[in-house]
Amino acid sequence: MTSSLHQPLNVLFLGTGNTARSIMAEAILNRALYVKFRAFSAGLRPSGLVSPHAIRLLARVGDPTGALRSKSWAEFAAPSAPRLDFVFALRPVADDGRPVWPGQPMTADWDIPDPLAIKGSDAERALAFVEAYRMLNNRIRRFASLPIRRLHPRVLQRSLDDIGCTEEAAEAE
Repeated sequence: MTSSLHQPLNVLFLGTGNTARSIMAEAILNRALYVKFRAFSAGLRPSGLVSPHAIRLLARVGDPTGALRSKSWAEFAAPSAPRLDFVFALRPVADDGRPVWPGQPMTADWDIPDPLAIKGSDAERALAFVEAYRMLNNRIRRFASLPIRRLHPRVLQRSLDDIGCTEEAAEAE
């Protein structure tokens, strides 16, 4: 980790289009209660649009939405970018062209079904967004509760991987 003891830890959530899941994760972690973190999101192939379903859901639960925008991972690989402490790839994410991050942040893959892939009724699509939000919220809560600055890097990495492995792990809290 590159941040000092009193600076927030920078976390990037990486998706494919930076349209829904990564956007929701950014908003969840940027809640006022998670003051030790500063969250960002990006996409490998950003769509340029944020899903209206995601914005409506975030607004309904009171998460911040004002600064959310679809952006490329390249913004976070530039020399002027914030130095990242953690990068979470929200799978399924395209494996081709996955960037190598400057500063060697800790990384983990978190399997979160893409709600944009649902081709059903409005109610079915809305439910898929709620489910993705729930999974993200559970995993982010577990991540934020880790004693990050006190854990050995190998133990921390194993914890990050465990959080992202199964939904059952997120439900067990």
